[in-house]
Amino acid sequence: MTENPHTDTETYSGHTLSFTIPSRDTRGRIVRLDSTLDEILSAHDYPAPITHLLAEALVLTTLMGSLLKDDGSQVTMQAQTEAGAINLLACDYRSGELRGYVDFDNERLVELGANPSLFALFGKGYLAITFDIAKGKGRYQGIVPLEGETLAEACETYFFQSEQVPTLIRTAVRSSSKGCLAAGMLIQHLPDGEEGRERLHARLDHPEWEHIAVLGGSIKHEELLDSDLSMEAIVWRLFHEEEEVRIAAGTEISRGCRCSIEHYQTVLAKFPEADRAEMRDENGIILVDCAFCSRKFPVEA
Repeated sequence: MTENPHTDTETYSGHTLSFTIPSRDTRGRIVRLDSTLDEILSAHDYPAPITHLLAEALVLTTLMGSLLKDDGSQVTMQAQTEAGAINLLACDYRSGELRGYVDFDNERLVELGANPSLFALFGKGYLAITFDIAKGKGRYQGIVPLEGETLAEACETYFFQSEQVPTLIRTAVRSSSKGCLAAGMLIQHLPDGEEGRERLHARLDHPEWEHIAVLGGSIKHEELLDSDLSMEAIVWRLFHEEEEVRIAAGTEISRGCRCSIEHYQTVLAKFPEADRAEMRDENGIILVDCAFCSRKFPVEA
């Protein structure tokens, strides 16, 4: 990479951008969410702290989901607590389709003030990240405490503890009268030089990783959100002195709530008849409430 590419026109907003730095055994992802993010958030009238939290969570879910190669694979991120203002945060990503919602106690939230910390929102909570790999290749989950100042820090902990992969994640969120914009960057060190192999000897003090982490960590909040600065240009700014940087445009991101009457008919058909009988109203209808899109579906099942 020897020149500054696409500094103003190719922003790739709404898409993921992937990059690799072969000489440093490094891979990365960048994403910006705008209209899709607003579409997801509009399903509920969230207060500002919840909007910010969910926006960050959706960016993180997209970054992690974009690491999956097989079409139809899914990553799910859930965060919850028994004593905080947040009851449940849930997001998932599958082949570019993204969705998420937050269930919270509004009275407790109001008591926390305008800018509550992650600990204030969740108390002693935990983060569960689940990867469902398509084509029968397996399912695996990691659970880590919700510690640190941001969800991004908790995700970094997940990758190092559960997968032994040194990971740097940066996110940024901005809300205005025009809507919400959120962006993020994920960088990982794969010292085997090959994805999918055991990485039991990965360590945070590896010289190649220290170098990349310093460069990647210099990204500014404003740069991630700058619509006049393409994501490709961000990679150039950070790593233009490297021997080679390979870049590829990734998947387009869309709101992906999979709710439909047909879907719920299939789900409910798996329940015993006695359970379905209890769910039906006087007209024989089961009313299903989708938390993701805040819609109700009358289902005959």
